[in-house]
Amino acid sequence: MCFMTPYRLFGMPGSLYTAKARSYLIKQRIDFEETIPADPDWPDITKAIGRWIIPVLVAPTGEIIQDGTAIIDHIEDTGLARASAYPETPVHRAVSLLFELFGGEGLLRPAMHYRWDFDETNIDFLRTDFVAALMPGATGEVREAVFGAASGRMRKAKAAFGVSPETAPTIQASYETFLALLNAHFAKHPYLLGGRPAIGDYGLIAPLYPHLARDPFPAMIMKTRFFHVWRWVERMNAAQALLDGLWPDQSLIAADGIPETLVAVMRYVADEYMPELSAHVAFANDWLDAHPDLIAGTNGLPDPGTRAIGTAEFEWRGHAIRTVVMPYRFFLMQRVQAAIADAGDAMVALLADAGLSALPTLVTHRQVERAGNLEVWGANRRG
Repeated sequence: MCFMTPYRLFGMPGSLYTAKARSYLIKQRIDFEETIPADPDWPDITKAIGRWIIPVLVAPTGEIIQDGTAIIDHIEDTGLARASAYPETPVHRAVSLLFELFGGEGLLRPAMHYRWDFDETNIDFLRTDFVAALMPGATGEVREAVFGAASGRMRKAKAAFGVSPETAPTIQASYETFLALLNAHFAKHPYLLGGRPAIGDYGLIAPLYPHLARDPFPAMIMKTRFFHVWRWVERMNAAQALLDGLWPDQSLIAADGIPETLVAVMRYVADEYMPELSAHVAFANDWLDAHPDLIAGTNGLPDPGTRAIGTAEFEWRGHAIRTVVMPYRFFLMQRVQAAIADAGDAMVALLADAGLSALPTLVTHRQVERAGNLEVWGANRRG
């Protein structure tokens, strides 16, 4: 009897973006093995994709797929998905893609703050966790050097996402508001749109599991005060749809409906993320105008693997903050906008109710595309 080699997922237990891909693969009951950057095959993987970045999925055929969304779409396209991540009804699809964007890109401040600003509680856990993935078995000075290099990079990234001593109290208050709203929703529904996860759930699990439900300090906040969110995290890491008997079936909410509890979370998304996204689009358009000779199919930078094009300043909850601008966010935003356009008047009304009417108007002068596992700019939309 011949058995096909399973998929291999390269990532880290504490990795935000690995969690999105892992949860999806678990839910679809895909035969996969998870491995780490210390794997001897990793140097060949990074050479093939042109940069050190996780997650990466290697298919049984040898095909290499980098990025959580690309991994999900690969499984969907192969017909292996047991329950598609993409709802069939238009409003559900658009709302779910909105939460994919927000989960992966809009919760980075609390994710980084709660991981790197509570060393008294987190540091021993983080040191063990990072070294186990990057250089298993390292001891003494080598162990400290490995963790020091990794944590140093991440602390620098924390600042690039707007985390500072000045913003920390506001980050905490805002995050707890988000948890309270999400907790109220999950008290009534096992997933965002009903009885099974969709693409928005996979977006939200990215920060909410590895950073905010697994690191010691924020895990206690979630478990002791926002129990229904914690139970959703558990469900998202289990193959079966339900871990308890509270809900009778796995269908999505009827008639393409969006309950008020989820509209409330959408209003939070508008307040929390729209100022940043608007500032980033404006910065990107100025940057593109300053690079008129940019060749379509490239990122316009000397290193094709570079993810950032600069930083943008904006007002966020009473603070003037500056955060890094990464075109990948526009790639996810474009998916939301395409779904909004398909959903018609019902989605227009919902966006207005949620304070998100400006979202479809945020358009970069060039579309962001992905080619060869890299983000690249498309043709100039203005001719």
